[in-house]
Amino acid sequence: MFFSSRAKAPQWLVVFLGNPGPEYRDTRHNVGFWAAERLAERQGIAIKRIKYSSRTGVGAVGHTRAMLMLPQTYMNRSGHAVFPAAKFYRIPPERILVVADDTALEPGRIRIRRRGSAGGHNGLKSIILSLQSEDFPRIKIGVGPPPHPDYDLADWVLGRPQGKELEAVNTAVDQAVKAIGIILQNGVDAAMNRFN
Repeated sequence: MFFSSRAKAPQWLVVFLGNPGPEYRDTRHNVGFWAAERLAERQGIAIKRIKYSSRTGVGAVGHTRAMLMLPQTYMNRSGHAVFPAAKFYRIPPERILVVADDTALEPGRIRIRRRGSAGGHNGLKSIILSLQSEDFPRIKIGVGPPPHPDYDLADWVLGRPQGKELEAVNTAVDQAVKAIGIILQNGVDAAMNRFN
């Protein structure tokens, strides 16, 4: 009985990167938030509680108890949300799964990595700095590169995909949601073998 609250503690943190506020809602940089909403709907997890500077919800993804986190700190301070949650629940980096956009991947593709550098992504950079570790798995959702080398990258990721590009990004988001379930149930390698 005394251990019931610890027994209900999440085994994983699943962190979905994006920026808060309606002006960012459907942007390329917020595809992590898109994935959170789809996963929560499919698993019946309410992401309503404000905790650790994030919108959070705890529930079962398959047989694994996870906290879904949508940091409300803005992208470049995502680590300020992740670190205190990881510390409180004693969750090591290898059980912190981060879902983020990637401009190096074409729309419609995802890539799963066990660890790695930030690759120029400010959200990943912030988490690496806060955790003092690159050893957390991540799912990257392709949003494609800007259409021209002179196109401002910030303007691109804060823009909204349209038409066939939007269809492709939505497909990648659905794949990411499936990959989360596989990672939490069967491990990163199983998901990499299926989707990479």
